Amino acid sequence: MSPPTAPRPQHSRLAHSRLPRIIAIVLALAGLGTAAGGAWLIALGGSWYYLPAGLAMLGTAFLLWRQRPAALWLFALLVAATLLWALWEAGLDWWPLAARGDVLFVIGILLLTPWVTRGLRGPGDAHPASALRGGGLALSLVLLAALGVAVAAMLNDPHRVAGTLPGPRAPQQAAGLTQPPGTPLVPPGEWHAYGRTGFGQRYSPLAQITPENVGRLEVAWQYNTGDLRGQPGDPEETTFQVTPLKIGNRLYLCTPHQSVIALEADTGREVWRYNPRIQGDLALQHLTCRGLSYHDGPGYGTAAAAQPAGTGEPSQAASAQPPAQVRSSDQRSPPPLRLPAATDGARGIADCPRKLFMPTADGRLIALDPETGAVCTGFGEGGQVNLWANMPHVKPGGYYSTSPVVVTRDRVIVGGTVLDNVSTAEPSGVIRAFDVNTGALLWNWDSGNPGQTAPLPPDQTYTPNSPNSWSISAVDEARGMVYVPLGNQPPDQWGADRGPNTERFSSSVVALDLGTGQVRWVFQTVRHDLWDYDVPSQPSLIDLTVNGQTVPALVQPTKQGELFVLNRETGQPVLPVTEIPAPQGAVAPDRTAATQPKSRLSFDPPPLTGAQMWGATLFDQLACRIALKQLRYEGRYTPPSLEGSLVYPGNFGVFNWGSIAVDPQRQVAFTTPTYLAFVSQLVPRPDNTSMVVQGGNRPEGSLPALNENFGAPYAVKLAPFVSVLGLPCQQPPWGYVAGADLTTGNVLWRHRNGTTRDAAPVPLPFRMGVPNLGGPIMTAGGVAFLSGTIDYYVRAYDVTDGRELWKARLPAGGQATPMTYQGQDGRQFLLVVAGGHGSLGTKAGDAVIAYALPR
Repeated sequence: MSPPTAPRPQHSRLAHSRLPRIIAIVLALAGLGTAAGGAWLIALGGSWYYLPAGLAMLGTAFLLWRQRPAALWLFALLVAATLLWALWEAGLDWWPLAARGDVLFVIGILLLTPWVTRGLRGPGDAHPASALRGGGLALSLVLLAALGVAVAAMLNDPHRVAGTLPGPRAPQQAAGLTQPPGTPLVPPGEWHAYGRTGFGQRYSPLAQITPENVGRLEVAWQYNTGDLRGQPGDPEETTFQVTPLKIGNRLYLCTPHQSVIALEADTGREVWRYNPRIQGDLALQHLTCRGLSYHDGPGYGTAAAAQPAGTGEPSQAASAQPPAQVRSSDQRSPPPLRLPAATDGARGIADCPRKLFMPTADGRLIALDPETGAVCTGFGEGGQVNLWANMPHVKPGGYYSTSPVVVTRDRVIVGGTVLDNVSTAEPSGVIRAFDVNTGALLWNWDSGNPGQTAPLPPDQTYTPNSPNSWSISAVDEARGMVYVPLGNQPPDQWGADRGPNTERFSSSVVALDLGTGQVRWVFQTVRHDLWDYDVPSQPSLIDLTVNGQTVPALVQPTKQGELFVLNRETGQPVLPVTEIPAPQGAVAPDRTAATQPKSRLSFDPPPLTGAQMWGATLFDQLACRIALKQLRYEGRYTPPSLEGSLVYPGNFGVFNWGSIAVDPQRQVAFTTPTYLAFVSQLVPRPDNTSMVVQGGNRPEGSLPALNENFGAPYAVKLAPFVSVLGLPCQQPPWGYVAGADLTTGNVLWRHRNGTTRDAAPVPLPFRMGVPNLGGPIMTAGGVAFLSGTIDYYVRAYDVTDGRELWKARLPAGGQATPMTYQGQDGRQFLLVVAGGHGSLGTKAGDAVIAYALPR
């Protein structure tokens, strides 16, 4: 007779009895929801997986409650079926597989614990261990198989395109520079425009930093502007997006609240600061400054002329200037639209041969002396030009510039933004050219009246509500053209009332004659745009070798993912452009275009399907599948609808204002495609005053009533397509880096880019591929740099194959395009701005950080 066994502790018996029933309750609730949602999805024409899966969960819950070992058998069958279904839908792609199986895997592990199995006994079972001999063993084997698949998926990247870009294919020009002919000669160690030159290439001929040594980069200095997001009256999108200029031994930048700052390039020491006293209470949609513009005076076009501004030590006048003159007070200006004096206490200089140009949030263009920060009083009226002149529908915040202006030998060309989706009575999107020295208006191009470019008389106004250019233009002075990316006529999602000129110029890149402002050519990237597919990016000008011939080209990125490569002399495609059929059936009396253009070089993603829906679990993935089926979606260019339409790519853009970088020697592009879907729903307006989208009453002087579309028959609801947990409903990756050959249109490599470290509740650096907002740069050393991902890093990449070579942690979101320059000590510096982005939710900051190789 065997000795009696010791009684089990009370807490152990409680665990054995309670845990199976707790799991049973959880499974029952999950099964009810999954089965109900699955039946709904089947009725909508979706996947049949969820209904039987929900029923299997309910069956497992029932058997578990009754403490039957068959619960393990049934759950093993559910896990096996789920694994096969997941592999069939997603293949060996880790994140889609994880969303389908994570909860079931965890529950399966719990079911195999002793606290569960010891309580499972069938009618003939003599010992608790018998539960593991049947269903327990089956479940163990299935979970091991799932684990093996998970490991294989982690080691696999089905989204990766492996390859290499070609080496240099164009001859280096004089002095080893890659300076485009016909533009001012920018010394190799300097950065004179937003894209380094007016060609907008975002390419530097510096080659000190290479793939072999980039890992040794370290912080050389850091400067903090003191200008932070969150001041009273700030709009949601208050962002530090500036790309500084480097001229001589000075850096020049602007801040979100419009201060202009000069720094020593080698040390980051502040030399001077200018505050233009922006009017208070502006109802702005965005508050930012992407950059300044520079004119180097009488020696324009020579490298030597660029040197005197800011070389060596500050001048006696600048260094002795008292703080009240260098750092203006925060005194508010007179009432709205009475523009404040530009001098703001700074010493005026009548003779100001070299100039910095700053477009402001209250509709001015100010010229500053780069040496001292003083206003160039000979420009315009007391140093400024009033951009509200001849504007219709004058209202504070209704028109302003966020992007740097174009500077040429004798003129400065200015665009500006108008509020999207607020009303049908907005200012004009006119493009104007002013004399670079006097500020006199030379011509104005108004897309509503394109043939009349002579300066408008004081008693006339430009066409209201016309397509505007809020982004950055490019210029080819040798060919006498400025290339302007245009947006849409508001409201973006309703086009029934657009006229023929809007239909011709909306969402286009337009080449204007530098001398007269007349249209030389126009290329429309979207016809009858109903998706807010503004042309967001600065065109990049580059000479390409195609079929043995040198072709002057223009590369235009778009929100919908096209890279149109055009002949910049004629506007004709260099890479083929085809017409693809587009979905029809817009809300009457609106319409959609029958076809839309598609480039040979396209980052247009495949249409979304139910199998590509995603979430943290299979439950919110199911909810996303149901949401997809409830929306109207027929692929790209599905028109907005009353029930809600899925817009993919969304108006966030595959490419946005950060544009791309191009290497004129290798004739390749470094790109950062981003993929996020949005939902667009038209909402009938009962009148022209009710707030039908935002709700409530709008206080006087508050931020603009975005998306209300006063004056149109419909307002619009716009939102990212996300799950109930706030995660994108589409599966990752959401962001890449990719390299393309501009002469063939082939994408030769592509890699997921960025992690979820700063976007997830738990700061885990999962490399999922995250959205990017902010452009890249390339260098002759074969290294590209990017800081715009929603995790707080600046990264370096090998241009040849796209490998990530180095990264450094930033104190805030880096939603700005970096730049690079050479210091007086001969070192190549990388300059990064980290200030965050309001609507992206990245951390705010005010840091300007310079990196260099050790001395």
